[in-house]
Amino acid sequence: MTRPLDSERQRYARDLRTLSGLRSEALFRAFASVAREDYLGPGPWRILEGLPIGYRTTDDADPRHLYANVLIAIDEGRQLNNGQPSALAGWLDALDISAGDRALHVGCGVGYYTAIIAEVVGPTGRVTAVELDPQLAARSARNLARYDSVEVVCADGSEYDPGPQDVIFVNAGATDAQPIWLDSLASGGRLLFPMTVSIDDRGMGGGWMLKLTATGRGIVARFVSPLVVYPCIGARDESGDRSLRDAFGRGRESEVRSLRCDPHASDATCWLHRPGYCLSTLPVDSPPAPVH
Repeated sequence: MTRPLDSERQRYARDLRTLSGLRSEALFRAFASVAREDYLGPGPWRILEGLPIGYRTTDDADPRHLYANVLIAIDEGRQLNNGQPSALAGWLDALDISAGDRALHVGCGVGYYTAIIAEVVGPTGRVTAVELDPQLAARSARNLARYDSVEVVCADGSEYDPGPQDVIFVNAGATDAQPIWLDSLASGGRLLFPMTVSIDDRGMGGGWMLKLTATGRGIVARFVSPLVVYPCIGARDESGDRSLRDAFGRGRESEVRSLRCDPHASDATCWLHRPGYCLSTLPVDSPPAPVH
């Protein structure tokens, strides 16, 4: 039996496949089945049309308004939104999420995209959703109670230890790759997080989404796409912001190939040389220069 919004969700999923180049059929099915209105509450809703246009209010409380490639306000005063579906679809697709995966979602907000991940990993997988804001964490826990495979934790995602993970998706901007994220990557694990510099006095960040993949030879790194995103509070510091700003100023993001954790002096292959790690233009199978 076809329910009233089934066709809208199918169209929405098809639109996202076109807009984001979605490869995963499991992700397509998830976007076509998860009810976005269940996570955003009753309408009318405030939709972000872009800057400088700003927010507008939907004409009514028809959930069809939500099945478009739009950001929906969660807390307009903080510019905190349920993110743009085409961007999130593309990033989740880049993580190659599979049934049975253990997944960590840092900055889960109201849980909509956590539900998308939960649909893909299925009942044999496990999703840990971390949210720093207590009210959002409680709201997300209520929204996600239907999934036995999901646990919601109110914690600082830059410090929370989830154990070994196949997938880590961070949905808030950091100045550095956090040690706990790197340590939690299982063999073959994938980490996607925004590396951003502050762009306003509210802490909003601009930068690039970085994908890291743990292999037997090292950690492969590549920048996926530019973005503007809300900050990951515990994952930012002034030194990191300055270093990252300098690196973005030099460009060459497309040349980054690996994340190195071995001690070495900064050289021309170091795109970003930081305490504890380096984003390098060397492929993972290139022997590092000897330390003198």
